[in-house]
Amino acid sequence: MKVLVTGGAGFIGSHIVDQLIADNLQVIVVDNLSTGRRHQVHSSAKFYPCDITSQELEVIFAQEKPDVVIHQAAQIDVRQSMLAPLQDAVVNIIGTLRLLECSIQHHVQKFIYASSAAVYGIPNASYIKETHQILPLSCYGISKYTPEQYIRVFSEQYGLNYSILRYANVYGERQELTGEGGVILSFVQKMLQNKPPHIFGDGLQTRDFIHVKDVASANVAALRSGNREVLNVATSQALSINDLVELLNEMMSVHIEPVYLPAREGDIRHSCLNNDRTKEVLQWEPQVSLHRGLLQTIHYVRNRMSIVSG
Repeated sequence: MKVLVTGGAGFIGSHIVDQLIADNLQVIVVDNLSTGRRHQVHSSAKFYPCDITSQELEVIFAQEKPDVVIHQAAQIDVRQSMLAPLQDAVVNIIGTLRLLECSIQHHVQKFIYASSAAVYGIPNASYIKETHQILPLSCYGISKYTPEQYIRVFSEQYGLNYSILRYANVYGERQELTGEGGVILSFVQKMLQNKPPHIFGDGLQTRDFIHVKDVASANVAALRSGNREVLNVATSQALSINDLVELLNEMMSVHIEPVYLPAREGDIRHSCLNNDRTKEVLQWEPQVSLHRGLLQTIHYVRNRMSIVSG
C-alpha cells in the first residue's frame, strides 16, 4: 500500500509517517515546509516540497499513484484565521478540494481527513459526541468543517471512501508553540526557565489533551477501518488548565505560580470529546497516559532548549 501524507513534515504528520514506515508501507510526503521541518521526515519516505494548492500536486499524484491520502496539511492558528480568513480558507478549503480532485482523478481508494474539535463550538454536553451540533466560533472551525461536507459529497458522487477524524487538543514532541495543545509546550518552556506560565481567564477551563502518537495510531487504524465515518480522536478525559500547571509543577519539582490574564474572547470554556465510537469502530484507544506524555514532552522541550542555547 502506498500512502500520501500531506503535512508529513509537520507535528502530527511526521508521527503518522513514522508509524506508516514502521508498518512497512510506502510513504509519500507532501509539505511546503511553512511550519513543517524537513529533518522530521523519515528517511524512508519520499519527499516533495509542494503546496497543496499548487498545480504541481497533480503531477505528484500522476507519478506516485497513491492508494490512500492522509490529509494533515492545514492552517491551524485560530487567531490567524480571524485576522486573515481568506488565506485560512484558501489553505484549508481550497487545498482540500485540490486533493479531492486529484484523488478522484487518480483513483485513490481512501481519503483520511484531519478535522478538529473546533467544529463543535460551545458544547451543550459534558462529553461531545460526533452527533453534537456543528456551530464553530472561529473561521478556523468553519474552514475545518467545510471540507467535511465536500468529502461527503465526493463520496456520494464518486464513491470515494473516507474517514474524518476530529482531533481533541493534540500535544507532544515536535509541536510548535501554537494552538490549544501548544499550551503544554508553552507552559513547560516557561517553567523550565523558572518563569510563570500565563493563563487566560481563571484556569478552570478544561481541555481534552491527547498525545500525538495516539493521534497517529488512529490515522493508521483508519487505513483499514472506519469507512465513511466521522470519529472523535480524544482521551475523553477533561483536565483544567489550573490542574495542568499543578501537575507540571509536581513533575518538574518546582513551585511556580501562574500569572492570570484576562480571558480571550471566543475561547471555549470546556471541551472534552467522547471517543466511544472511535474505540469501537477503529479498535483503537489511547495508549499514552497523560503522565507519560507530559514526561516525554518535558524531555523534548528541555533538549530543544539546550540545543538552541548551545
